Amino acid sequence: PPQQVNLTSYGVTVVAIITLEAFPGMWINAFIVCVLCIDWVKKKMLNSNEKILLLLGCSRFWYLCIAWIYKFLSFFYPNYLYVQSILQLALLFQSFCNQCNLWFSACLCGFYCIKIANFRNSFFIYLKVKIDRMVPWLLLGSGILALAVGILAYDVADKPHCNSNSTGRGNFGSAHIKMDKHFFPSFFVAGFEYAASFMVVIFSAVFLLFSLWRHKRTMQTNSMKDLSMDAHIRAMKSIFSFLVVYSINFVSLVLSMVYVTKKANHMTFLILVFQYIFPGLHSLILVFSNPKLEKALLKILPLERSVKC
Repeated sequence: PPQQVNLTSYGVTVVAIITLEAFPGMWINAFIVCVLCIDWVKKKMLNSNEKILLLLGCSRFWYLCIAWIYKFLSFFYPNYLYVQSILQLALLFQSFCNQCNLWFSACLCGFYCIKIANFRNSFFIYLKVKIDRMVPWLLLGSGILALAVGILAYDVADKPHCNSNSTGRGNFGSAHIKMDKHFFPSFFVAGFEYAASFMVVIFSAVFLLFSLWRHKRTMQTNSMKDLSMDAHIRAMKSIFSFLVVYSINFVSLVLSMVYVTKKANHMTFLILVFQYIFPGLHSLILVFSNPKLEKALLKILPLERSVKC
């Protein structure tokens, strides 16, 4: 039928665009993980920043991988999603990796803020001294929060009202979901975690900006050069780029909950585009803001080799 042909063409277009976003994102995150793991083997240790980057790269790689496979099956082989356990596990791991992605990003922004910003507040000084010991616990807590959302997603997929028998190409590659009271706990927890991680990024940017302003004013008053000014500026560029990309992703996540029951339309298409581009784009910013990762990336680029020749 003409409608079926149109839906199939639409699915091919969506999967093609998602593939162009997901595969480069998987590559750049796999690159981050490989570089850090090689350095870990050589030095037998990782600093706190590298620990966060390593887990962030792993979570983003697996999120993009699982999400791409799920979308591909949804459009072209929906029968595989008729098996309830497959649908449940896909939603569990996808939700878990996505939440880890958000929380590890927030931890990284908070870590930059505490390490670089300068305040005389006793509590802030305490955080600056203890932050390296706190990082493993923050990462563990982030993983537990992400797992909670994953379990809720698994439980929702197990409900009779969310069955894969209604999955089809006509519903934008997702199981048809009926909005009712069963979805409120999962949406509430997921929305709370989205908002909380986003607020960490916002506060990190604000505190770092205020610290930079104070430093600049102090140095102008004392007519001195501040050696940490460059560190402040680099951190501000990174965090503000995080903030812009994170803001777009946060809006997309909120809209994805609003449009979860909608069929294929332009809004759901844009939501998918932004959600799949965020992990790769953000990771690329991280690479060029980290001297070690940037140097390793330039070594394998053809452009760098041609310049040396």
